[in-house]
Amino acid sequence: MDARPRTSSLSRPTIPDFPPCENIKLSMNKCKKVDELGRGSYGTVWRVMAPGGCFFAAKEVSLSDRATEQLEQEIAILSKFQHENIVQYYGTDKDESKIYIFLELVTQGSIYKLYSTLHGLGESLSDSTVSKYTRQILQGLKYLHDHNVIHRDIKCANILVDANGSVKLADFGLAKITEGNNNHSCRGTPYWMAPEVVNTTDQGYGIAADIWSLGCTVLEMLTGKFPYDKQERNSALFNIFHGNPPEIPDSLPRHRRDFIQKCLQVNPHDRPTAIELLNHPFVQEESARRTYTPVQQVNDRPCRHTLG
Repeated sequence: MDARPRTSSLSRPTIPDFPPCENIKLSMNKCKKVDELGRGSYGTVWRVMAPGGCFFAAKEVSLSDRATEQLEQEIAILSKFQHENIVQYYGTDKDESKIYIFLELVTQGSIYKLYSTLHGLGESLSDSTVSKYTRQILQGLKYLHDHNVIHRDIKCANILVDANGSVKLADFGLAKITEGNNNHSCRGTPYWMAPEVVNTTDQGYGIAADIWSLGCTVLEMLTGKFPYDKQERNSALFNIFHGNPPEIPDSLPRHRRDFIQKCLQVNPHDRPTAIELLNHPFVQEESARRTYTPVQQVNDRPCRHTLG
């Protein structure tokens, strides 16, 4: 008697060979809108599902909107970058009325959304979490500044968090390739803007403006409030113009206060660089809990192309 197993006459089903998500050529007519992630003056951001079940964020802007210029600027800059602390760009599509930019879907939303949710529950971001996030923001800023790019809109609403705690700089609509202090336009979000940005009659501004905004952002994470939170917009701009930084609560521990104060030096030449701040005790507290990586080796992959 033959004890060999019988070969089934049924053929194995063919399994579709889908490419990795990052290699999919994206177009809106092949994607499905799942839900709305956000809406603003720039348009709408959707969670979309591509063929094969991969998910992305799609920023949608009307071609008749002035925001298309900002979107094109964002595409031009993001398409040249690849860094773990900068949201990944995957492509662009356009139809007769709208333009779409496909980006990495960062699942937990913005730090602003996160701390707002926690505050609604009577909680707040822990100091160790803020230290970890700040270190990653600095790594992203160092990469940008090393490639002569100024973000110009650093704040918690423009910094995203993934499920594994990775932080990504996002919203590059105001970002610009810069040489020295050759920027003279008053661009940004008022409460986070540096004095030299508000005072456009001065000698221009450069990447140090992002460091002031970072100080405001760290203050925001630690307090759960906007900088200048008790002031109207025009009052805040008046104080920024005259070099009056936002109030830093005395209750903050020494290293936190010192970090913010260093970022909020009125003279931009007195502010530390991103790489100098990566060695500050406030952000080193988090790295001390794990194996220390020298700052010079922090995931500085080159641009895909030379910036022009």
